[in-house]
Amino acid sequence: MDVAVIKIERKGLTHLPLGNSDAVRQGELVMAFGNPRGLEGSVSMGIVSSTAREIHPDDFLAYIQTDAPINPGNSGGPLIDSQGRVVGVNTFILSESGGSEGLGFAIPSNIVNTVYTQLRKEGHVHRGRIGISVQTISPAIAEGLGLARDWGVLVGDVTPEGPADRAGVKVGDVVLTANGRTMRNARQLEAYIYRSPMKDKITLEVLRGQDQLSIDVPVLDSVDDPQRFADMVNPEDNLVPRLGILAIGIDKEVAAMLPGLRNAYGVVVAAGSSATDLTSGTGLQPGDVIYSVNRAPVATVEALRKKVDEFKPGDEVAMQIERSGRLMYVSIEIE
Repeated sequence: MDVAVIKIERKGLTHLPLGNSDAVRQGELVMAFGNPRGLEGSVSMGIVSSTAREIHPDDFLAYIQTDAPINPGNSGGPLIDSQGRVVGVNTFILSESGGSEGLGFAIPSNIVNTVYTQLRKEGHVHRGRIGISVQTISPAIAEGLGLARDWGVLVGDVTPEGPADRAGVKVGDVVLTANGRTMRNARQLEAYIYRSPMKDKITLEVLRGQDQLSIDVPVLDSVDDPQRFADMVNPEDNLVPRLGILAIGIDKEVAAMLPGLRNAYGVVVAAGSSATDLTSGTGLQPGDVIYSVNRAPVATVEALRKKVDEFKPGDEVAMQIERSGRLMYVSIEIE
């Protein structure tokens, strides 16, 4: 999500208040601050071109689009409304020339606030789910299904035995609101669920035929979120310093979170890493399961630490890992 938290060792600094990006409206006046081309403290002005612009079909995040001139160096700067509130963080532009063409995009402040809060509290970001697949209602779908309106959010699928299924959500339900907020398209609902606090409940108002129902659905961690192991570790017990990772051994609880593993033993990368695969240039990733180091099996974090401690700084080792159900070897340089 291109958002980090930085601690500044100084007191008494004034700060800009975060606004409510859900309240931003198309055509609203905004200002973009930053350092374009190294010109420190620059400000440009424009309007909100779109409040929920989807850039990639597989990206859950909908950006605020603005025609306020944004150039290289504006990224990370605030997008401010007329009341001086931060409604977004400038992040990128679409441009043929490399300069501003009036197509600038900012991460909505509500997403920024969610990331900030979770990083401060948990050290990583949870990704919420309720076990439904939704799609935006089109006029053609509305006509074909005989729906009462030709816009909004339609439940296309419900995960069996998932939170929504157990709460009573059905395929074909039309989601009207989530916690009282009108849901106009599928991406809006997906983003709302994604950033909702874990174990909170979302109250969905749904239309089922002629009946309007209120259904409370608990928010859970995404089952395939590799960051879900980060809550299970601490630096004292789980740090492998020479790989720059926090790791956890596979027990019954961890194995249940990773169904279908090739082996009943191994060490899961919970967080990190600074270790880089010399072949691909990418590193060990959260969710990777390490099975062996130079053919020597490792079943515990202590065994992994002991094995890598045998090598000198700069030595290269071959690790067998499982990533997303696929076995592979990665070559790692020991720090």
